[in-house]
Parts: sequence; structure tokens; C-alpha cells
Amino acid sequence: MNETSTKYNPQKTENKWYQYWLDNKFFKSTPDKRKPYTIVIPPPNVTGVLHMGHIMNNTIQDILIRRARMQGKNACWVPGTDHASIATEAKVVNKLAEEGIDKNSISRDEFMNHAWDWTDKHGGIILEQLKKIGASCDWDRTKFTLDNDLYESVIKVFIDLFNKGLIYRGVRMVNWDSKAKTAVSDEEVEYKDEQSKLYYVKYKIVDSNDYITIATTRPETILGDSAVCVHPKDERYFKFHGKKAIIPLIDREVPIITDDYIDIEFGTGALKVTPAHDENDYKLGEKHNLLSFNIFNDDGTMSKDAILYENKDRFEVRKLIITDLEKAGNIVKIEDYTNRVGYSQRTQVPIEPKLSMQWFLKMEELVKPAIEHVNNNDINFSPKRFVNTYNHWMENIRDWNISRQLWWGHRIPAYYLPNSNEFVIAENIEKALILAIEKTGNKNLKIEDLKQDEDVLDTWFSSWLWPISVFDGIRYPENEDIKYYYPTNVLATGHDIIFFWVARMIIAGYEFRKELPFKDVYFTGMVRDEQRRKMSKQLGNSPDPLKLTDKFGADGVRFGMMLCSPAGGDLLYNESLPEQGRNFSNKIWNAFRLTQSWEVDKTIEQPEHAKVALDWFNEKFNEQITSLNGLYDTFKLSEALMLVYKLFRDEFSSWLLEIVKPDYQKPTDAKTYNQVKAYFDKLLRILHPFMPFITEEIWQQLEERKDGESIMISKMPVSQSYNTKMINTFDLAKDIITQIRNIRKEKNISYKNKLNLLYKDANNSYDKSFETVILRLSGIDKISETKEKVDGASHFVVKKTEFFVPLGDLIDKDDEIKKLTEELKYATGFLNSVMKKLGNERFVNNAPAQVIEKENIKKADAEAKIKALGEQIKTLKQ
Repeated sequence: MNETSTKYNPQKTENKWYQYWLDNKFFKSTPDKRKPYTIVIPPPNVTGVLHMGHIMNNTIQDILIRRARMQGKNACWVPGTDHASIATEAKVVNKLAEEGIDKNSISRDEFMNHAWDWTDKHGGIILEQLKKIGASCDWDRTKFTLDNDLYESVIKVFIDLFNKGLIYRGVRMVNWDSKAKTAVSDEEVEYKDEQSKLYYVKYKIVDSNDYITIATTRPETILGDSAVCVHPKDERYFKFHGKKAIIPLIDREVPIITDDYIDIEFGTGALKVTPAHDENDYKLGEKHNLLSFNIFNDDGTMSKDAILYENKDRFEVRKLIITDLEKAGNIVKIEDYTNRVGYSQRTQVPIEPKLSMQWFLKMEELVKPAIEHVNNNDINFSPKRFVNTYNHWMENIRDWNISRQLWWGHRIPAYYLPNSNEFVIAENIEKALILAIEKTGNKNLKIEDLKQDEDVLDTWFSSWLWPISVFDGIRYPENEDIKYYYPTNVLATGHDIIFFWVARMIIAGYEFRKELPFKDVYFTGMVRDEQRRKMSKQLGNSPDPLKLTDKFGADGVRFGMMLCSPAGGDLLYNESLPEQGRNFSNKIWNAFRLTQSWEVDKTIEQPEHAKVALDWFNEKFNEQITSLNGLYDTFKLSEALMLVYKLFRDEFSSWLLEIVKPDYQKPTDAKTYNQVKAYFDKLLRILHPFMPFITEEIWQQLEERKDGESIMISKMPVSQSYNTKMINTFDLAKDIITQIRNIRKEKNISYKNKLNLLYKDANNSYDKSFETVILRLSGIDKISETKEKVDGASHFVVKKTEFFVPLGDLIDKDDEIKKLTEELKYATGFLNSVMKKLGNERFVNNAPAQVIEKENIKKADAEAKIKALGEQIKTLKQ
């Protein structure tokens, strides 16, 4: 692409400059004397592909890291991927099934070989895709949660927590995913309202003709009942106290127990108790020493303990058992019922509460520092409202089920003694053998006598260490990297994993480093379609991000995603957003082409209109830089982009360039050209974090650059003091120019026809500083003062100054009266709204003084305008 290309070509530009950045190692970071600025990427699933949420989240991180780099900080953005136990194992199991291989028919080692082959083939694709959007990660630091060093870190942490007495093993009620055949945590269960049925079933009383009726939404679990429970004060059931009921179809006799846990008002007031398959029933079972019948296999089919329907699916059995209960005369009635059903977030199958032997981490003490340091603002959440969400979960936290019945992941370092449930915890089997011999006193034990636990750790048990483990701070807590880069600066992530990941990283930070893992957390929202639906493959409403970058350019896509992405708020995506980004890219490119087309004459003096306009833009630029820094500091990145966008589009392109551009086929002076080029350079720098490719392309062409130079390592402009009076005065000049242009448009007056402008300044408020700009942009021949009204002139008011543009025969009195009357009507309405505010005693007493002052200024300006308009209408009617 050369300087005179009429169109910006992102396809040629993006690959060229990304490779240039890589070749020059601009993304690479090593500890030095500079201040570090560190971000660790939320690691995507290793076999995942880029979606719109990734685009938004990683664009945010790239904006922050590029800005920090340009501020002279040692910017380090660590990329990586997560092994994603459940998701990856499911993909491998499906792949094996397509090849006719059942996971259960091969050994663990064979399965792991297949899993690693799958990961090697599909893993890391998403990281390559991130490069297409300009992600400036230090790729030499790329980590994977199953890398040897991270694996060892996870095992070391497990052993440490076990030795502290915080990890234990026991049978507990868990959320069972029958498709993945593993337990999942409470946070991995999402609840959906479903229209289901409430079945009323009668149980016969032993040695009686009486029945007691229960109500259930899950009749298949009747086969696991070990009691019926009623409230001790429910008079309806006094006669059944101490008796037994018979479970339908299987004739099991179970006790009728009493407990004030029962809600008398729900259903029949009698509860079937299934300790193995309902958490509350499990608690009742423990309290009343009830038997427990585990009636489900791991795959959701009925077990031998169910007695009936063995190996049939639980939902098939729900239909079968209702038919059989109806035949047996046990169904009393069936009602429609709205029920909240828990689903596995990963596999989207209904969760089955199940008693299972699992490993747990005690959380009660671990969470205390994490709660304290978020609530005292040591760690800052943006937006703040998520602190309440965080607190609610942390203050009601339960022990974390950290084991998963999978093969792909970090295997639990528990080694069982021969023919025993006794175990030792060790980093490897060699160390386990030493501990086993010490524990048993049996010196004849061999490695092959020990058996390692089959389960792996929850994926989040590795990713909660991510900010520490990527710098090897678990294994080597005093190494140079961890001491330099930790704690990190910002975490940018979705608010949907505030419990899974954010909270747990904070817990880990204080447990293993005694300090916060990051200072700020920027919560992104969800990317949704225009109907506010979450984007998904199933709905077909999620565009391919790479196709979007091909169509609109990476800068266009980044711009579109960020323009409407408030922190924590959802982005309603439609294709007009990246299209707007592409159009802005073209606007930048056309501004560059315009300035490049100017012929420069070094002998020409700088004209006054250019001098004052450039002076104004300097003040305006510094004002906007100050505002921009404030927006960055509060993570209002969408507003920051809008500010830069308007500064370039409106103030620079529409005003400054229009003022200073040379007349047709005329040269410009060198001073103006050089100043414009310098401001273009500054604008490109503040744009660069948002739109890295086009800014690099133009910056390289603005002037001759040496190999190894880049905008991404140039200095970010810093805010200087600025003249607010000059900025406000120029705004008035813009208003005057706009009013004159409107008159020309309304009267269809060509710019070839020069007009005069007169002003009546009763309050000495008119400032002549920018008269040369007004003359140049509005086709005015002369500006002069008048003490009287001007007949036959178009009229307008700016602040308290009246302006007249004499039109002679060009004016139509009736049309002008009509126009002025409309203006008068609007001004009167505006004044009434201001007076209403000022007449509100509560507003006047509570509003800050500067707000009241602004309202009084509005009042005075409106009154002056109304008076002037009235007099003008009166004059025209004479």
C-alpha cells in the first residue's frame, strides 16, 4: 500500500504489521527497572475456537496492555489455555465412539494418549486466532494448565492444603452429571423453570386399610424411599405417628417419622424421604438414622438397588412407573406444576443429586481474607455492584467438591495401601512409597502395591492458581518473575465466572502469597443479539469473528465491539457496529490522504486563521487527554473510545482540517503542515490501543521511520494544562458558523455570494479571537458591530449577543417571521423548564452551587434570546 492508495486495505496491513511486531519482539517482557504492568489472560478451553465474547474480552485486555506499554511501563500480557476437564474429555470420548472405541474398553494410559493427540491437533487454535485481532501477548510465556510446571504446582497446593487439614475425603451428596459421569460443583449447576407434573401417590399403612398420600415431581425416586416424614404438629397425621408405610410396587416397609422441617402447606404435608437422591432428604436420613438406597447408576440408569427397571434410563422409568402405579391403584391425582430443575452447565443434562465418595476443600476460614480485601477496596471491582454478588456467595459458601470422576486432568495425589481405604498423600508414587512404609511399618511394600486415586481435580482447582502459577510462584515463591510481575494489575473477565474463578483466585492469592492477585477486576457483560438472546451455535445467532475481520478489518471489529460495551453491561450486537468501525477506519485514512496531498511552500507565512485554530486544537487536545485518562482510570473504556472517536471525527477532521486546509490548487505553509502532522501523530497514538493496525500503517507513513520503530512503543501523549476560556470561545465561534451555514442552507444562498455579519453586543460578551475562522468557514466578507437592530436581516442569538446577516431581497419576511416564531416558542418552553427547576425548593436547597449557577445562566441566556426574538418579529411585521 502506498501513500496515494484511495482505500485503506486492512487485509494487507494487518498481517504485515503483526509480523513486524513479532519480529521485533515488541510483546516480549522480562523483569527490569521499569514499573511492571501485568495482565494474565482468562485461559480459554484448549480446544476452543474464537467467539464474540473472546473478541470483546481480549480487545479490552489488549487496549489496557498497549496503553501501559506506551506509557513506558513494562507491559506483560501472559496468554494460555485451560485443559477443561469435562469439555475436553467429552470431545475425546465422542471421537473414540466415532471410531468404535468405548472409553471403558481401554486403559487410562491409552485414553490419555488419545486425549493428548486430540489436544496437540486442536489445541492452541484459539491463541492463533487471537493474533488476528491484534492481541499483543508475550507469546513466549504461553502456558497450559497441564504443563509440567503448572501440574506440579497444583499437586503441591493439594498436598499443602491436605497437610493443613483443609482437604478431606468423604461420602456427601453431590451434583451428579450422568452424561459426563462426574460430580460437578454447585456453581456449575444452572437452574431452569420447567413445566412438569406433581404426582400424588398413596402409600398403604402397615397392618391397616389406611393410606398416606405424598406428592412428588420425581416418581422414579420412590424406589429409593426409606421413610415418610410428617410435621409433628400436623393433626391430620397424628394417628400415623410410630407406624410404618409400604413403598408401592416393591413392598418395602419404611418408618413414618416426624420432623419440623416439613412444610405443612406444601403438597399433602407428607414427604417421601429418599436419602441417596435429595440433599434435604439426606440430612433427614442422617438425623433419623435411615437406610439409604442408591438407585441410579453413574449414567443415569436404574441400579440393582432400584429392584425394578434395572438399566433403564431414569426419564424412561418416570413414564413406566406412573403406568405401573396407576395399574396398582396408587395414583391419587396428577397436577401441572412449575418446577426449578438444575442442569449441568457443561453437558446441559438434568443434575442428579447423588451420594458419592468425593474430595472436598474446607472453605470457611479460607474465604475470610478474600471477603475483607474486596470490601475494604484493596481489590476494586468495576462495576461496583458486583461486590454484592461476590459477598452473597462468599458469605454463604460451602465446602468445595474438588474431585471429578474423569481421567483428563490433574490426578489426585492420593495413594491407597493394599486392600485398604487408608491412603497417603504425596507428590509422586516414589515419595508415596516412603510414606506408606512409615505409616504401616511394612518395609516389604513395593510401588506396585500402591494404587493411586482414579479421580482428577476440578478444572478450577488449577485455574485458581493461574496468576501465581504462570510465574512459577508456587514451586519457587522467591523467583524473579513472581516477585516482579505479581500481583498483577487488572483482571478482565466475564461476570458469569465471578464464583468459579475470580473469587477463588482471590482466595488463593491470600492463602499462597499473602497478598491480592490483582488490584482491579473489570467485569465484561455478555454479547447478545438484538433480541437480547445469548449468542450460541444452537441458535445460529453468533457470527464467525474471523469472517467479520475479513469483511470489516480487525480494527473495525474491535471498534464495533468496544463502542457499546459498558463495564458489566451486555453488548447488543448487530453488524452495523463493525461496519461503523470500518467506516471510521476509512475516515482516518481519508484524513491522512488529505494531509498528504497538500503541497508545502516554505516561503509562505502562516495565516491567522490557521494559527488561532491550531492554538485552539492544542487546548482542546489537552482537555480531552485529561478526560481520557479519567475514563481509563475508572475503566470506562467504551466512553474512552467514544471520546477519541469524536475528537478525531469532529474536532480534528470536521473543524481543524476544514479551517487549515489550503485553498483549491494552492499550497500550504510549512508551519501549519508540520503542526497538523504533529497533531495527527498524537491522535494516532491515543487511537492505537483501540485500533492498532491502521494507526501503525499511517504512523509509519507520516514521516520517514527507521527499522525497529513502531507506534506501539512510542510515547503516549500526556495531559498538559489547558485554557478553558479559549475552548469555550471557540465553541461560540462554532455556533456562529453553524448558524450562518443554516441561514445559507435555508435560503439556498451559494458560498459564492459573500455575506456580511453584524453583531449587537449589549453585554460586552462578544470575543473576536476567532473572527478569521468565522470569516473563512461561513463565507462572510466582513464582521462589524451595530448598536441598532438591522432590518431585512436574518437574525440569531449566541449567548447574549445578537447577530444579523443582512439579506436584502434574499429574505422572505413571512417565512422569516414563521421561523422566528417557532424559535420563540421553543425558547419560551426551555425557559419555563428552567424556571420550574429554580422554583423547586427541594432542588434549590440540595443541588450544588455550581449547578444552581448553571441554571441561572441558562435562565439569563433564554430571557435575552426571547427578548431579541420578540423585537425581531416586531420589526419584521412593521
